[in-house]
Amino acid sequence: MKIGFIGLGNMGGPMAANLLKAGHEVTGFDVAKPTLDALAKAGGKPVTAAAAAVAQAEIVVTMLPAGPHVRQVYAGEGGVLAAVKPGALLIDSSTIDVETARTVAKAAAERGFDMLDAPVSGGVGGAAAGTLTFMVGGSEAGFARALPALQAMGKTIVHAGPSGNGQAAKICNNMILGISMIAVSEGFALAERLGLDWQRLFDISSKSSGQCWSMTNYCPAPGPVPAAPSNRDYQAGFTADMMLKDLKLAQQAAQASGATTPLGAEAAALFQMLVNGGFGAKDFSAVFRMIRGAGRG
Repeated sequence: MKIGFIGLGNMGGPMAANLLKAGHEVTGFDVAKPTLDALAKAGGKPVTAAAAAVAQAEIVVTMLPAGPHVRQVYAGEGGVLAAVKPGALLIDSSTIDVETARTVAKAAAERGFDMLDAPVSGGVGGAAAGTLTFMVGGSEAGFARALPALQAMGKTIVHAGPSGNGQAAKICNNMILGISMIAVSEGFALAERLGLDWQRLFDISSKSSGQCWSMTNYCPAPGPVPAAPSNRDYQAGFTADMMLKDLKLAQQAAQASGATTPLGAEAAALFQMLVNGGFGAKDFSAVFRMIRGAGRG
């Protein structure tokens, strides 16, 4: 298929490369020239405007930083909705607020386009390996049509329901992740104070009721999980900045819907402290470093 890809950064670049590996034609745009050079090296066609990226596309994929960028790229002057040819399928894989996802999808529908919100989980490693999880909101027909492209970039593709539900699934999942990472960090920090070896706690808790992904796959304490960022100075797979963004989106959604999320609110406050402390570019599991150090001389 002919695919127009807008947003070729840390996530979008590898995703576009995997589309090329699967045999699709990719025309891409990004404001950063090095990302365009990388697309060309991978076999894609870089262009200097978003409109040029989508002009001949059968499918458009966007991976952008936040809701305002998505609104501008799709509905702004010279944006996707004005430039894309009739019948194209639109897929936004950015992580944004539910309201923006639904508003832009409605604007697309009014112009005759089917649009999906399809945020991802799996980080930069998953993007490079083609093992991302896609949480997709939108029509059944659009989801079926998108599958060949999504399967080239991900391993697990789930239809979450109507427009906006992909974003809802993403922020709920990442709120759970942020809270559980803090819980695991507190457990390992307490173990250290009590004289319990981290490996011993891991051996027990990872096989007991405290088991969770944040422990067994991504342990924030150095040692027990060799591949975890904690064993490489918290070099990011998923940054604290990105976790804070998702927790803020979850709180925004909770307030708008009247949901009660006290632990989500506390997690957002703790990650704000981590980012304010200069650790925004570190992996989000570096929250352990902050929790462990609290109260130390």
